Amino acid sequence: MTRKRGNGEGSISRHPKRDLWMARYTVETPAGTKRRTVYGKTRGEVRDKLAKALAERADGLVFDDENMTVGEYVTRWLEDSAKVGLAHRTYANYKLQLRRHIVPAIGRVKLAKLNPAHVQGLYAAKLRDGLKPSSVRYIHSVLRRSLEQAVRWNLIPRNPAAFVNPPKVRKEEIKPLDPEQARAFLRAAGEAGDRHEALYVLSLAAGLRMGEALGLKWSDVDLTGGTLRVNRQLQRMRREEDEGKPGRLVFSEPKNASRRTVDLPQRALTALKRHRKRQFEEKLGAGGSYENSGLVFATAKGTPLDAQNVVNRHFKPLLRRAGLPDIRWHDLRHSCFTLLLSRGVHPKFVQHLAGHASIQLTLDRYSHWMPTMGKHTASAMDEALDEADHENGTENGKAALER
Repeated sequence: MTRKRGNGEGSISRHPKRDLWMARYTVETPAGTKRRTVYGKTRGEVRDKLAKALAERADGLVFDDENMTVGEYVTRWLEDSAKVGLAHRTYANYKLQLRRHIVPAIGRVKLAKLNPAHVQGLYAAKLRDGLKPSSVRYIHSVLRRSLEQAVRWNLIPRNPAAFVNPPKVRKEEIKPLDPEQARAFLRAAGEAGDRHEALYVLSLAAGLRMGEALGLKWSDVDLTGGTLRVNRQLQRMRREEDEGKPGRLVFSEPKNASRRTVDLPQRALTALKRHRKRQFEEKLGAGGSYENSGLVFATAKGTPLDAQNVVNRHFKPLLRRAGLPDIRWHDLRHSCFTLLLSRGVHPKFVQHLAGHASIQLTLDRYSHWMPTMGKHTASAMDEALDEADHENGTENGKAALER
């Protein structure tokens, strides 16, 4: 016996005037019960849309979209949906983009009336105000993602941000150190007795990001086995109440691809052992005031290091003393990978060391730093053909002897 649908469960039927299937269902909104409709080219498509809509209704994801503005929608989207799957820092950044850029510019526009011209106008205005193209592209990323969810929830028929061209961003120029410069940099750090020498070595010789290195604890390091595990990162988090302030230092989980075990070169192991001895001496000198957080890299009192302070007070002066170019800290990481690739290390190994999600990212960023790649290819072909000629010659010789 077929069970009748309950009230509000939805029904599927042919559209009376168009070559479409449709399903109606009801939702409870702050304004009362409202009827919604989903459409599709096939019955199966509408059935799937209806099932998803009813599931979202059961989860409480119901919007009163009749007069909903963009500002109301994106705010509820961030809190009711996006927040669940976002890292804490990403959520804070999304919230900042909405509050500072998106809502003030187009927040009063009705969601149903939003069109590509509104979105393009937002980007153009931000560029005129002096915002960098990369920052405008980030606004675009947040807005497009939020509106894509509105499409899936059948609040709007299409995503206006998908039909807009965000500004192009000039690819950042990588300025790695060459082998001689890298040796000079580490030599200068050692001769100066810099307390951050091991931090420099891990960035240059093992490719760690600054935040990954500052998030390391001694429990992540195996000095006997010669490995370390990247489990967390230290980042500066800006909250709404931190407007105009530097924010606070927060430990967070890295992306899945960035969680990795790194085999340490001997130079890094030696530097870490010296660093641990120095840190133990600092701990004894501080006495009871030392904060034993277990961090590998910390202040003389055991508290987390501020990356910007390390760069401004130690890294930049060290570059000047060594007579090296004024590179960014992140260029130490770039130097690690370019040095390895230039010496013929397989890109797949470099991808793992870098914590990249795909080898394509590694190749796109560093392939032009592999000047010997073409020679390796040509040499391999010569060897293959020479070997084939040798085998053919051997076979011909045997045939001649048999004759």
